[in-house]
Amino acid sequence: MTADFRTGPDAPRDRIESFLERSGLAGAWPRVVPLTGDASDRRYFRVISQTGRSRVLALHAEPFSFQTLPFANVARLFTRMPLPVPAILGHADDLGILLLEDLGDVTLQAHLGAAAPTEHAALYRDAVSLLVRLQARGRELASASYLPYGVAFDQEKLRWELDYFVRHFVEAYRGAQLTAGAREALAEEWTGIVDELASEPRVLCHRDYHSRNLMLHEGRLYIIDFQDARMGPDTYDLVSLLRDSYLDLPEETVEELIGHFLCSGAAPAPGVAARQEFRRRFDVMALQRNLKALGTFGYHAAVRENPVYIQYIPRTLRYVRTNLLRHARFARLHGLLSAPIEELR
Repeated sequence: MTADFRTGPDAPRDRIESFLERSGLAGAWPRVVPLTGDASDRRYFRVISQTGRSRVLALHAEPFSFQTLPFANVARLFTRMPLPVPAILGHADDLGILLLEDLGDVTLQAHLGAAAPTEHAALYRDAVSLLVRLQARGRELASASYLPYGVAFDQEKLRWELDYFVRHFVEAYRGAQLTAGAREALAEEWTGIVDELASEPRVLCHRDYHSRNLMLHEGRLYIIDFQDARMGPDTYDLVSLLRDSYLDLPEETVEELIGHFLCSGAAPAPGVAARQEFRRRFDVMALQRNLKALGTFGYHAAVRENPVYIQYIPRTLRYVRTNLLRHARFARLHGLLSAPIEELR
């Protein structure tokens, strides 16, 4: 039986102390400082030595096997590309602990608040260039030994995410009661979206490539939170970066970065028609991903009673409304969603 890591002898503090003793860090009398976590059930702590050196402990909810741990598997793949990711410095499988390189506290989201416009633009171009490398090297290194190649954003997964939006945002968070007719109509709309997205060119995707998962460390961007990488549409990660729920990008910046993405591949830059078609696919992907994000925000607010993500709902709804109005094919979906969600009207 798996021990309960929340209380008793396997509580976080006891696990950390055990790990520090085993790894020889305890003798340096380190300070242990909790860090702000993400939306997962992992917890993070910074361990600081007397000399000021620091490392990060990632505490998982359960014991794991390092050899099959998704984070470790994807880290090996990304390191081969190479992409800048935090080094894994140690692990204790039975304690559910990873020891990681400390990249500091400055996410791309946090840094942009103080960055000059030219630096802002340069960082985003760097982020797009890393994404181009991820896709290109992802094709070259494809192997069943890496977990992401065995899982994809297929029809089932994409539809599940849209149903998740209905369940946790529309119903649980907004308290809407959908009629049987509305549910049937939404199901038809979801089918059109997921069938199109699932049929698009598949590439290796980070899966959550946005400003809170890009760290600025020693003047360089690093990628974190990549353990859920999988195959998916070639627009997926670019949408995550440019239609980010956590910050606004001017539309002209979005267009410039889409152009940078398209011109950074091995193939010649696409013509006007091909670029317009890519932008259309980008918008469809953005609609699906932003609806899924709203489902996540609604889940944390209504189910987990964690209000921290509520502040990001208005921006995400603006993204959704823009795409619903931009494309005539979404006229029916716009009507269905604007009934229970007044911000979409």
